[in-house]
Amino acid sequence: MSAPTAPTLGVDLGGTHLRVGLVDASGGVLAARKVATPTSEADALVAAIADTAAAVRADAGAASVTAIGVGIAALVDVDGVARDAPNVPALVGVPLRSAVAAATGLAVTVDNDANVAALGELVHGSAQGARHALVITLGTGIGGGIVIDGRIYRGAHGFAAEIGHWQCDPTGPMCACGIRGHWEALASGTALGRLGRDAAARGEAPSVLEHARGSVDAVDGFAVSAALADAAPDAEALLDRFADQVAIGCAGLLAMFDPERIVISGGLVVLGDALLDRVRERVPAHLESAAHRPEIPIVAGVLGDDAGLIGAAVLARGSV
Repeated sequence: MSAPTAPTLGVDLGGTHLRVGLVDASGGVLAARKVATPTSEADALVAAIADTAAAVRADAGAASVTAIGVGIAALVDVDGVARDAPNVPALVGVPLRSAVAAATGLAVTVDNDANVAALGELVHGSAQGARHALVITLGTGIGGGIVIDGRIYRGAHGFAAEIGHWQCDPTGPMCACGIRGHWEALASGTALGRLGRDAAARGEAPSVLEHARGSVDAVDGFAVSAALADAAPDAEALLDRFADQVAIGCAGLLAMFDPERIVISGGLVVLGDALLDRVRERVPAHLESAAHRPEIPIVAGVLGDDAGLIGAAVLARGSV
C-alpha cells in the first residue's frame, strides 16, 4: 500500500473527548491535543475540530497538510453522515464532511470510530499483514472493524461491524441501545462492572467491594480490575465468568467471518493475558467444528488510545 509522504490529520471524536493528531506515513504521532467534546451544538463541534486541528498543525510546524480523517462514535452512512449518535446527539443528520471541509480548507473523510481504530491496527498495529481479520474494541461498550481482503468492510449502507449489537440472549441484561441481551450488555467494561455489583450484593466479592470503598453501587470495571491486580480470588472468579461472555462473541464472529487473526483493543486490554488467556481457552467450547479448524490467534492491539486518531489519519490518505 502506497502512502503520501505528507502527514495527515486524524480526529477521534467521542462523547467525552475530542482528540486530534498529526500522523506521518509510518504511523508516528507528530503532535496531538485532547479537548472536551462540545456535545450541545453541531457548529460548536465543527469549530472545536477546526480549532484543535489548527493548533496541532501549529505545534508540529506543519504547513503542507491537505487531508483530515474523522472517526466518530456514531452509526455513519456511506456519505459520512451520522444517522444515530447516542453519545454525541448533536451530530445526527449533520453533513460533517462538508462542514469540516469548509471550516478547515482540507479534504475530509468520515467514518465510524471503531472502523478507524481497526484501520489503525490494520496498517500500523497488531493486524498488519492480515488479509482477513477482526478488530474488537472492548471498552465501555463494544465496537469493531471487519477486515476482508485487506480492506475495512463497511456493508451496503456503511453500517457494518456493529458487532456489540447482535443479540446473544433475548432475556439478558438491557444494552445501552435499549435492546436486551446484546453482546455489549454481556461482555463490555460496563458488563464487567455489573457482574461485580451483582456479586458484591450477594456477598461474593469482598475484595472488589473494598476497592469500591464498601459501596455496592460504586462497583465498576475499574474496581474489578483493581482487585484483579491484587490477585483476589473473588475477582478472578468474576473474570472467569466475564471471559466466557467475551469468548461466546468471539466464537460467533469466528464462525461468521473465518478470520486469520482477532485483535482485541480498547480499555479492557489493560487486563492483558489475564483476560486474553481465558478467552483463548474458552473460544473452542463455543465454536462449531473447533477441532477441525486452525487455531486463530487472539492478540492485543498495540496502538492503545491512539488507535482512533492514527486510523483516522490513515483514512485521510484515502487508500484503504
